[in-house]
Amino acid sequence: MNLAIVGYGKMGRLVEQLAPEYGFEVRLKLDEFNNAGFEGVTAENFLGVDAAIDFSIPAAVADNVERISALGVNMVLGTTGWSGQSERVRLAVEKSGTGLVWSPNYSIGVNVFFRLVAEAARLLKDEANYAAWGWEIHHSAKKDAPSGTLLKAVEEMARAGYARPVSVSSNRAGAHPGTHEIGFDSAADTVTLRHTARSREGFARGALKAAQWVVGKKGFFNFEDVLFGGGTCS
Repeated sequence: MNLAIVGYGKMGRLVEQLAPEYGFEVRLKLDEFNNAGFEGVTAENFLGVDAAIDFSIPAAVADNVERISALGVNMVLGTTGWSGQSERVRLAVEKSGTGLVWSPNYSIGVNVFFRLVAEAARLLKDEANYAAWGWEIHHSAKKDAPSGTLLKAVEEMARAGYARPVSVSSNRAGAHPGTHEIGFDSAADTVTLRHTARSREGFARGALKAAQWVVGKKGFFNFEDVLFGGGTCS
C-alpha cells in the first residue's frame, strides 16, 4: 500500500521509518517547504495513495482534510488543537465519501487508559466526597495546552456520568514525550490513574495501525474503533 505523510516533522519521520513494518511504502511527504499553501495536495501527487497520515499543525488540519478527502484518499488525523474546526472536518469526510480516523493520541496504552478512567468515573460518580483532577506534561514545543489527550480523558469521565468539576492543569518543559494523570481524592484516600509515554514510537505505530485499518472504509472513526471495534465516532 502507498502512504502519504502530511507534516514531515519528528512524528512524520518516525512514521516513515516504521511504515514498511505495516506494509506501506511512503509515496509522498508534504511539509512547510513543498506544501505551505497546500500546493502539494494535487491529484497527481496523490495518485495511487491508499492513505494519508496527518501530523501537521492545527491551523492546517481542516484545509488538509477538505483537499485530501476531495481526492478520494482516506486519512489518519493525529494533529491536535483543531477542535474548533471539527464540524468542517466531519462535513468534508461525509461529502467526499471517504474514511478518516481521528484520535488525540494513537498510543494503544492511552486508549486503554481512557477506558480505565471512564470506569473509575462511573464507579465514583455518585460518591460526592471524591473530587477529581486531571494533569499532563509535554515537551516545550507542544503547541496546545491542555493536551487533546487530557481533554479526551475528561470527556470520557463526563460520558460515564461524572458531573462534578474536574480541575485541569498542564506543564510544558524540556523534551518530555507525555504523561497524563487523572485522580480522585477524598478525605479518606486517593485514587490515581497515570499513563506515561517513553517515546513517540507508540504514537507512530498506532497511527500506522489506524492507516492499515481505514483503507477501503467510509466514515468518521476514532482509534477506539480500530482497537476495540465499534461504529462511527460520536
